[in-house]
Amino acid sequence: MAEPGRGWRLAAPVLVLLAAILAWQALVTWRELPVWLVPSPAVVARTLVADRVLLLDSLGVTLGIALAALALAVVLGVATALLFVQSRWLEMSLFPYAVLLQVTPIVAIAPLVIIWVRDTRLALVLCATVVAIFPVIANTTLGLRSVDPGLLDLFRLSRASRWQQLWRLRAPSALPWFFGGLRIASGLALIGAVVAEFVAGTGGAGAGLAYQILLAGIQLNVPRLFAALVLITLAGVAMFAAVAWVSRIALRRWHESELERA
Repeated sequence: MAEPGRGWRLAAPVLVLLAAILAWQALVTWRELPVWLVPSPAVVARTLVADRVLLLDSLGVTLGIALAALALAVVLGVATALLFVQSRWLEMSLFPYAVLLQVTPIVAIAPLVIIWVRDTRLALVLCATVVAIFPVIANTTLGLRSVDPGLLDLFRLSRASRWQQLWRLRAPSALPWFFGGLRIASGLALIGAVVAEFVAGTGGAGAGLAYQILLAGIQLNVPRLFAALVLITLAGVAMFAAVAWVSRIALRRWHESELERA
């Protein structure tokens, strides 16, 4: 069976989204559901337009935290993976603690981080980093170790230094794994930022979207709550798409995962 073309790859999810929106609108209209229970897509769209200044400002705050956390997770995660690949003993000794960070609920440690760190924004960034860092560590470490044994023997026979092996062989081999982890981490960074904002409960002029969701829920302003959720979803999709685009640019000339197929 022939693979779908590039146009269909874009059109198929858009058609599914349009069908879901039409079904949502039809269900709300047919059942005559009140706005405070389930608003229709039309009401949510009007709310997005009416409250665009407030919601977009809050989205900017949340996105800033998520992007800072993602950048910090990449730096710390790659550095940790490079440390792990130098020694199996280091990896065996320290990797369980990376797993410990992953399995510990962020809602359990976020209050402590917020108490210990005086700067609230920095505390939120650190909380989101804790959520996003594990996929970067795990995937990059696996990629650095998943090199062709024949190429590794060739480098050793050529008396390549450890740095040359890392820079010319291991790092290129790890790129597809790294970008796979980065795609996961981009969504987790946004989730971590929102959860940390929920725990912190920060309000005022510098409040993020999580605070707007909390406030809308308290006020039973369900259309604004849905509008904020739509913005968070769109932001997550945009972050994932940006990472996927960078991955395609970096890998499309040489790696089979991004090679153009007929």
